[in-house]
Amino acid sequence: MQISKASPLHGELSVPGDKSISHRAVMFGSLAKGTTEITNFLQGADCLSTIACFRQMGISIENTPEHILIHGRGLHGLTAPSSVLDAGNSGTTTRLISGILSGQSFSSVLTGDESIQSRPMKRIMTPLSMMGADITSIHGNGCAPLQINGRPLKAVHYNSPVASAQVKSCVLLAGMYGDGITSVTEPVLSRNHSELMLRHFGAKVLSEGTTASIYPEPQLQGRYISVPGDISSAAYFIAAGLLVPGSQILIKNVGVNPTRDGILKVCSAMGADITRLNENNDSGEPTADLLVKSSELHGTVIEGELIPTLIDEIPMLAVMAAFASGTTIIRDAAELKVKESDRIAVMTENLSLMGVDIEATSDGMIIRGGRPVHGAAVDSRLDHRIAMSFAVAALAAEGTTTIKDASCVRISYPNFYEDLFSFMK
Repeated sequence: MQISKASPLHGELSVPGDKSISHRAVMFGSLAKGTTEITNFLQGADCLSTIACFRQMGISIENTPEHILIHGRGLHGLTAPSSVLDAGNSGTTTRLISGILSGQSFSSVLTGDESIQSRPMKRIMTPLSMMGADITSIHGNGCAPLQINGRPLKAVHYNSPVASAQVKSCVLLAGMYGDGITSVTEPVLSRNHSELMLRHFGAKVLSEGTTASIYPEPQLQGRYISVPGDISSAAYFIAAGLLVPGSQILIKNVGVNPTRDGILKVCSAMGADITRLNENNDSGEPTADLLVKSSELHGTVIEGELIPTLIDEIPMLAVMAAFASGTTIIRDAAELKVKESDRIAVMTENLSLMGVDIEATSDGMIIRGGRPVHGAAVDSRLDHRIAMSFAVAALAAEGTTTIKDASCVRISYPNFYEDLFSFMK
């Protein structure tokens, strides 16, 4: 993909449904009794992998342009898959479904693509093993493929060393099959979509501080789920509107859950002109329209409790920092090294090629903004968030930027480029 510097961007759009919420709606709907209807579902490759896995376990799922209909069979209604479960590129599918599979009455093998087979799974294997699960890494390297032999589980209180919604959700989902109340305490609070949606389906889930607890054997009931727009997808249009001079963009129906809206807090700290309109909380997940106007940004520090609320947006924030005046420091974000790519290394390498003064650290980056930024040939490393971040960087940089393997955006946002270019008409 080749993208050149853009003139002012104007228009409005609704971004695709939230990826995290779309995954969970399929999983919980499959474990509920009755029919679950999902609208604004994200038709990205990751979420389609979740659908494929549950279809293999006997769940009837209708996927139409209007909605997803899931004919759930209850907490114990899954059947043994006839072949290996393939999570594709989805870490959410892999980690969350492992908690569910651990409590089943059958055995399964769970794998994914080359990226998934290199991502750390010990972080879920450890707490699941504490619960009595029989889960092993087939190659003995702590990664997928995983052999999971379902069995009765015991309740635990797990103190997680990382603030990870995937780890927390995995343990809570396994806890539905436990013999008592299962709890997870995190160092700081990660996104809470699982807790909110499990309650919506009828589970008894308690939240106090950074601890979430679930009672066993909930009677989940089919529900209607309207998926809000994904703030992680909106991030690219927020940045584009801020960075391209003279721009004004309206992004409609964006999820602004406080455990996910860290990017908005950082934008505010950098001097961004963003207004929340039409705020709504009817579905249990807060939403708002975001009016974004181009702004002169300045550097800031991104660290601590903010990190779990914006971990997926850090590549885009690094690009914003490159165009901002002053220095931006990102720390406490070592988790970036084990995403679809080592995002610290890849962002540092590619931004350097564009003339940015950037330095990688053990847990983040130091970006000294304000220098001229020019187009370059950058490598996405098949990481959708890297590709989208540099597509936005290209709009504000001098000259033309070429993005290698740009089509990887289909993982989370199949129509990303069409939507981006629609603001240039």
